[in-house]
Amino acid sequence: MRNANPVGHVDADCFYVSAERVRYEHFQGLPLAVIGNQGACVIAKSYEMKAAGVKTGEPIWDAVKKCPDGAYVKRDFRWYEVLSRLMLDVVKEYSPRVEYYSIDEFFFEPHPAKGQDEQAFAEMIRDRIFERVRVPATVGIGRTKTLAKLISDTAKPFGARAVLGREAEEALLAATPVTEVSGIAGRRAARLSPWGVSTCLDFARMDRRIARQLLTASGEALWWELNGDPVLPIHPQRIPHKALSRGGSFGEATDDPGTLWAWLVRNLERLIEELNFHGVTTGRVVVWVGYKDGRAGEGRASLPEPADQFDILLEALRPCLRQAYIPGAAAGRMHLFAVGLRPKGERQLTLFEGASERVKIVSALKKAVNEKHGRFAMRSGATLPLAGMYADGAHGYDICDVRGKSCF
Repeated sequence: MRNANPVGHVDADCFYVSAERVRYEHFQGLPLAVIGNQGACVIAKSYEMKAAGVKTGEPIWDAVKKCPDGAYVKRDFRWYEVLSRLMLDVVKEYSPRVEYYSIDEFFFEPHPAKGQDEQAFAEMIRDRIFERVRVPATVGIGRTKTLAKLISDTAKPFGARAVLGREAEEALLAATPVTEVSGIAGRRAARLSPWGVSTCLDFARMDRRIARQLLTASGEALWWELNGDPVLPIHPQRIPHKALSRGGSFGEATDDPGTLWAWLVRNLERLIEELNFHGVTTGRVVVWVGYKDGRAGEGRASLPEPADQFDILLEALRPCLRQAYIPGAAAGRMHLFAVGLRPKGERQLTLFEGASERVKIVSALKKAVNEKHGRFAMRSGATLPLAGMYADGAHGYDICDVRGKSCF
């Protein structure tokens, strides 16, 4: 039986590579890899680069050996978001409900014109995106979100496919490994293997109660979806955050306490931007530090009252970093987490709370200067040890700074 409300999925093909080719046409047809901030790791590759054996996540020095004639460019998430929003605008022209799932993926509710079937509608969406944005994308349409994503995955590259009949669905599921389902990989696939589950059709035909027992409620949701029963809705608006985080790799590991403190301050300034953007305060903070030898340190603190002010959060994080610090060990990553989020203005301040006028003035000035002259034109002096990193424009914008996505 055919679902009255199918779901569409748009997935850009090799998006970061395609975005670079939009900007620099001479990259068309050449083996191209996009590398991360530190220039040490391949984060995206063209089909030509893939054919040479280069893998995502591979160190650049290994990739160059496999593909010496390839081009290697540092990523630019600000540019990728520009093209992502243009793609989103195209899809919104043809659908009243669109979910901004990730920077290169959208779910949407298909509304074919009179006399147009879903297959023709999928082809139209694909072609309109390429005509307007010059980014090749693949479109899949199915009875649920999970099916739509599987369909688009099997139609790549630059494909368009609608699968709405159960017979065609089962043929697709039988030919697709269960690990291709978003949410089933590694350990989850290993749990299913003793039950004879290797394909998506095996999973769809297994007892629902066993699927839930092995993979919890999220696995049961995938079971329903693969059987054509939609349980994962399209979210035109992003659901509220339960936590916010900022951080990442240092590039060059360090055991210097001053440099670690500089990274904490940088990450806090970015975290406060996000708290302000979402209009929330945090009641608990966490510092996590990863070390090159495989160890990790963590510190946690609860605030007397939820806050979003730099000075208050910095003092709360100071002892957290001490807890996470391992003397003599070289740290390579740090993440800050804000949890226990509350909307601003949810409670009334007491007589002894609230930011001082001086703090408010400094915060407003900093925000105004940065909005006019650049994101980090004015920043804390504690970040001076990272001057070289701030001089590299690629560090000014990261994938987590692309706001509005459902998936990170």
